[in-house]
Amino acid sequence: MEVRKGKNKFYIGYEEKEPLAEIVLDDFNKDSMTIEHTYVSEKLKGQGAGKRLVKSVVDFATEENKKVIPVCEFAKKEFSKNKEYESVLDASTTI
Repeated sequence: MEVRKGKNKFYIGYEEKEPLAEIVLDDFNKDSMTIEHTYVSEKLKGQGAGKRLVKSVVDFATEENKKVIPVCEFAKKEFSKNKEYESVLDASTTI
């Protein structure tokens, strides 16, 4: 279950156009990015795919010195459960 980086997303699967799971990012600017949507197919449900995708965004944000604004409910829950993600959480965001 390898996470790959696509255009404005991270995904699991062989093709970016037909992922088995994906996390879609929007509103890229020099300081932040927004997690708009997380999708996990029935084939991968319950296997931690969504958590791995959120972690990939956090790792990317850390490397790029960006902040993250989680808009989708799944990403919000992951940020609230993982205190180590606070370092990339945008200050204007409430969870």
